[in-house]
Amino acid sequence: MNFLPEPIEVYCEQHTQQENELLKKINRETHLEVLMPRMLSGHLQGRFLAMISKMIQPKNILEIGTFTGYAALCLAEGLKADGKLITIDINEELAPRVQQYFSESDKSAQMQLITGNALNEIPQLNMMFDLVFIDADKKNYAAYYELVFDKVNHGGYIIADNVLWSGKVANPHEHKDADTLNMLAFNEMIANDSRVEQMLLPLRDGLMICRKK
Repeated sequence: MNFLPEPIEVYCEQHTQQENELLKKINRETHLEVLMPRMLSGHLQGRFLAMISKMIQPKNILEIGTFTGYAALCLAEGLKADGKLITIDINEELAPRVQQYFSESDKSAQMQLITGNALNEIPQLNMMFDLVFIDADKKNYAAYYELVFDKVNHGGYIIADNVLWSGKVANPHEHKDADTLNMLAFNEMIANDSRVEQMLLPLRDGLMICRKK
């Protein structure tokens, strides 16, 4: 998932703003107590998401795929004072943990966790978003993108995680698994979508950054 040589990655982390105490706690506890901790956004990507959010200063943020709440808390750092972050995840078992972490944040009053299937929940959201972060099941990335598109303000952003899929998308002839094929199709869809400006950033497992025209 990480493509930089380890010494360079360590150097980048050493020269990047450190995680706050809550994020350190989530990082540590996720790796100790939760299955598949590699799904956590982590230090560098988390600081990138926080920086992007602070640049945009979004009124409303939507996250699809919460895991243990690390990325949501990073994204929330840039919220306007009257803004809101909604995050959707289907995993009921992790919900109490996420709610506890959110309650420890100074942004807790602005954050809402919805437990359910995002394909069903997104159409029920009657609001517009300045920033959307997609980090859920890969087979539905295209569906999530289309569901949220009309709910994103012009000039707003959609960011999708894991678009390099551990580098497999660069070697499609060697990797024929369903998730790799889904990610290849998603990346091609975005590259050919004239409604957005896009950039594939090779940070961690790849971030597709789309700006709605």
